[in-house]
Amino acid sequence: MTERTTERPDVEIVIPSHSDRVVAGLSEAAGGPLGRHATLRRRFWTPLQVILLLTTLVFAFNWVQKSPCRDGAWDNYDQYRNACYTDVLALYYAEKLNEGYLPYLDHEVEYPVLTGLMMGAIGLPVHALISSGAVDFLTPGHPNEGTVFYDLTALALAGFGLVTAWAVVRSRERRPWDGALVALAPAVFVTATVNWDYLAIGLTALAILAWSRERPGLSGVLFGLATAAKFYPLLILGPLVLLCFRRRTPEARTSALITVSSGVFTWLVVNVPFAIMAPDGWSRFFRLSSERPIDWGTFWYIGTHIPVGRTADNKPDLGLPPFVWLGDHIPALNAAAWLLYALCCIGIAALILFAPRRPRLGAMAFLVVATFLLTNKVWSQQFVLWLIPLAVLARPRWRAFLIWQACELFYFFSFYQILIRVSGGKNAVLPEAVFTLASLARWLSVAVMCGLVVRETLKPELDVVRRDGVDDPEGGVLDETPGRRSPQLEQDPVAAVAP
Repeated sequence: MTERTTERPDVEIVIPSHSDRVVAGLSEAAGGPLGRHATLRRRFWTPLQVILLLTTLVFAFNWVQKSPCRDGAWDNYDQYRNACYTDVLALYYAEKLNEGYLPYLDHEVEYPVLTGLMMGAIGLPVHALISSGAVDFLTPGHPNEGTVFYDLTALALAGFGLVTAWAVVRSRERRPWDGALVALAPAVFVTATVNWDYLAIGLTALAILAWSRERPGLSGVLFGLATAAKFYPLLILGPLVLLCFRRRTPEARTSALITVSSGVFTWLVVNVPFAIMAPDGWSRFFRLSSERPIDWGTFWYIGTHIPVGRTADNKPDLGLPPFVWLGDHIPALNAAAWLLYALCCIGIAALILFAPRRPRLGAMAFLVVATFLLTNKVWSQQFVLWLIPLAVLARPRWRAFLIWQACELFYFFSFYQILIRVSGGKNAVLPEAVFTLASLARWLSVAVMCGLVVRETLKPELDVVRRDGVDDPEGGVLDETPGRRSPQLEQDPVAAVAP
């Protein structure tokens, strides 16, 4: 069922309770799916307003969930027992923002430049207020400086969360309620402010929106800024270029060239000054990435913690020999991880070039980022936030999405249990093997999501987004929706989509 609204009276929107079985089932708690003769034309709340409100509430919940850690008094592993740890508070002191150090210039920072600039833009004024005596954070009853830094950062990240939800809704004129998946994803409740990732996520969502509105220059600038905050947005440019190559029109190829060139130029503008003035501080992110060992919960961690037998003293013997060897040889581990990811990228490229119908940009963006996490040696708990908007653009179906999110929550809480255990705490409830199981469940759930996206790319009649003749909502110059670009699409037996 579709319905026109006062927000965009010229666009018919898809009603989730009529297009998704899970939503239809959940709607029974509120009286059942929307009636066939019901109208949405005179309602007060538009889909966009509802989703922005939900996003605000979720970030407020996340702030409450992190509140036990806001004062920085982490005694007896409270940050792990309460699952409220956040890098934001920890790195305020570790990166010496509390001493007025300028990121990169006075102190090396482990993140790309734009993230470091955000840290400094919030942290240095907090320190200046304290050092000047303008505000006394040490008076009893007043929050300390770390708490203020976290609160201001959480507020800024909530702003980027709203930008992300807004951009996804605006990218989907016919399916605005897909934004509810972005707003209500369970992982957001517990990881939204663990780190500064929403800065890059919001910029990436805006870049995709700009591309969908056929503004390649602006899209490139936003991709460049996003990559200056986190590495992963750069990966999306690969599928974008290949999709434009398959489109085989001068407009598509010119748009791809403009986007890539403006993205590279923007990244250079942000990075080159710091690379010149503070080469050691600027390069720390790249050095750390190459030197890091196998991290928690990755494909490589699972391989080094799978039980393979019993030791002489009857303890579990963990780890497959190839994984154990790679864990002791970091250069070889780096090469293996990049080789495995390169093979995935070759497969995605083949899918883009040879699928029976040109794939959608959102679907390929999800695949290229998801496979990066599946093969990488680092998969921090908050990296799930990268995938949520892309997963919604790729496959806005609630059942698989919620199963994946349940696995993410299982991993999240198991992760803090293992941190208690390895830190020497005595309050861990779950055994170490449960964390390995949670890591495997998370890995498999993302792999299954990738498999479902590939299946729907090869069989576009299964793609819920492409029903009713829609081609590629985020495609911009790639979009061939009938009535917009290619009226012949309806007669094309390859491009036709079954209802």
